[in-house]
Amino acid sequence: MPGKFFQQPNQEESQRVPPGQHLAKGFPVLTYGATPQVSTEDWEFRVWGLAKPILLTWSDFMALPHHEFTADFHCVTRWSKLDVKWTGIKVVDFMGLIEVDPQAVHVMEHCYGGYTTNISMEDFVREENFFAFQLFGEPLPAEHGGPMRLVIPHLYAWKSAKWINSLEFLNREELGFWERNGYHRRGEPWAEERYSSAFGF
Repeated sequence: MPGKFFQQPNQEESQRVPPGQHLAKGFPVLTYGATPQVSTEDWEFRVWGLAKPILLTWSDFMALPHHEFTADFHCVTRWSKLDVKWTGIKVVDFMGLIEVDPQAVHVMEHCYGGYTTNISMEDFVREENFFAFQLFGEPLPAEHGGPMRLVIPHLYAWKSAKWINSLEFLNREELGFWERNGYHRRGEPWAEERYSSAFGF
């Protein structure tokens, strides 16, 4: 893979790059299907399932505290990008805005364009996770998930759903799009949880 678009990490960087990964020289864009184009005026965010239903506007979301984040980004297709700089809203701050049933143990992320991915509550409600609306100081571009995406730095990037617009809280695990099509249920980079053993990978 190293070459025009990718490179081997140096000795210092190698401590931060999971097994089987190479460093991207840019920030690749990988998308299944068309890229949704959603303005902040039209954007809405819904909470449902085992939670008190709520519908938030962009202004509602932006009223939550904003933070700067620097996080490494690991794609299951074997590239990583270090020190990505985002602006966003902590998941833990968002959770203070909503009411979730204690029976909820899993979350389904729903997105504009129909994409879904699942995540456990344990992996979702962590201090380092956030909803991003800026990338390197600029509004998050549509190709990178704008106007808003979720960022889950400790899992492979397909769990960091682009164009997110809904969270469904569940009392059991249900599989999202890529998980139903052969990807691992959790996706932990350091364990190389890329694919499901059920699919023979």
